Amino acid sequence: MSNSQFTRYEDNNTVWLSQNSKQEFDFTDYGVTPTILNSEAEVGQAMLNELYSTGKSKEGDINIALLGGRGAQELHRLLGALAKSTEQDELLARLNVFTQDALAPLSMNNGLSFVRDFERILGEAFFKKIKSFTPMRTDTKDLESALVEYLTKLEELGGLDIFFIGHGPEENQASHLAYIKPFSGAQSHHIAGIIPISSSILEHHISKFKAGGSLINENDEKECRSAEYILTLGPAAILQAKKIVQSVVDADSAPAKIQTYANVLNTKLSSNKVEALEQLNKNPGLWIRLHSNAKSFVLPGLGL
Repeated sequence: MSNSQFTRYEDNNTVWLSQNSKQEFDFTDYGVTPTILNSEAEVGQAMLNELYSTGKSKEGDINIALLGGRGAQELHRLLGALAKSTEQDELLARLNVFTQDALAPLSMNNGLSFVRDFERILGEAFFKKIKSFTPMRTDTKDLESALVEYLTKLEELGGLDIFFIGHGPEENQASHLAYIKPFSGAQSHHIAGIIPISSSILEHHISKFKAGGSLINENDEKECRSAEYILTLGPAAILQAKKIVQSVVDADSAPAKIQTYANVLNTKLSSNKVEALEQLNKNPGLWIRLHSNAKSFVLPGLGL
């Protein structure tokens, strides 16, 4: 890694990678302003409209990070339908698509990988029409080098235009963004990390995929349960994205989100940087408050 443009930092079995040309970050709390929509279909359309507006406001490639799980399934269905027509071929041909997190080690064709789930919903036509698709590699002994390759491509393309992001509940009414876990030591210059995982996360992951309609065989489930790490984009990838588009649609099946989202909504970050970092480490869902161009599309089930 000595020739790399990334610096490695290891703490408590967690590895974080930072850009060597890191910028000082301004800790301004912009808060969160949720947009409450009536249905998952409306949330999917609102997310698609954000992609359209980015397509109109810039020329050339559009770099996006896909959201896994329930949060973006309606968006993915809409994109899949568009890919079967010729209506948006010009837009699709501009897309460089990245995944944002992954369980590892895991074979790339495991039904419990986000990549398989994306393929299932977005469909073959979508992947044929886009410019590029870059998943996080999870089938290699050297996860770190594979992650550096992925980050190098993301950086060469100029970072993310849209980071489609969710909101995951954690213990003690905290939450994660991408898969930045509480107390994983994530800081504003960390672009990506490799975080050890617990069996409870694997259970949540498996049940989430089953609820989303994935067909999982016994071998896939067994392999998934032996995964040891989560690969995730870090705070720097979130903060440097030109636009954040969050969706929270599954409070019915994940009721903990009602309180954990409310905590992100109502917790102001301290103006003292050291204290703010402690708040962010304890509840990484708060990182979204530091982005000046973030949309948060939610359903009435959050009780706001």
